[in-house]
Amino acid sequence: MDNAHLTRKQQEFFNYIIDYKNEHDVWPTYREIADYFGYKSPNSVTQNIQALLKKGYLVKKNDEEYDLPPEKKAVYSNDVQEEGIPVRGLIAAGYLQEAVEADLGSITMSTLFPNLDKLFALRVSGFSMKDANIYDGDFVLLMDTELNNGEIGAVLYNGETTLKRIFWDENGLRLEAANEEYDDIHVAPDVFEEVRIIGKYIGHVNRQGFQRAASKVA
Repeated sequence: MDNAHLTRKQQEFFNYIIDYKNEHDVWPTYREIADYFGYKSPNSVTQNIQALLKKGYLVKKNDEEYDLPPEKKAVYSNDVQEEGIPVRGLIAAGYLQEAVEADLGSITMSTLFPNLDKLFALRVSGFSMKDANIYDGDFVLLMDTELNNGEIGAVLYNGETTLKRIFWDENGLRLEAANEEYDDIHVAPDVFEEVRIIGKYIGHVNRQGFQRAASKVA
């Protein structure tokens, strides 16, 4: 099952236990979690852990302890050595120079995406963004960060999600498709607060590789 997106509170809970595990090499106790978040009962801790298990962010081990699934360890755990693209030497970008071969480390996911902890992916279903070269079946990379007016982002509204170019002004919110066959979606100002921007689009992945979001033209 694909990982479901976490709510804001679940993300804060997940970030805390991961940061604690990476710093102390053990998971926090229920009491430590409850004290940190101000929970009055350990049941609140249990409910959050159950939500993370259900959404695939944690897995149960044989000893009834929880742990990160392998694909999450590659991103969040300090225990995993991050693989990358080897840097094999230097190359001149001016006058011709003698080739210099050396082991200069590697380019990792953390190098490509400095804010990797805020990055997540969703798979696209539909063709409303095809003129932005985002097609059905692509994986869009989204970042949990502020969105500028006119940028592409994922939106949650009335229990439904959509990927659109987002505009807002005194008349409310306008969600614009990148396909003339789809009408714009308008959200009136009085229900604007019910709309949640899930993440800012920074690129997408398909069989051709990684396609970065185009820089906004001034």
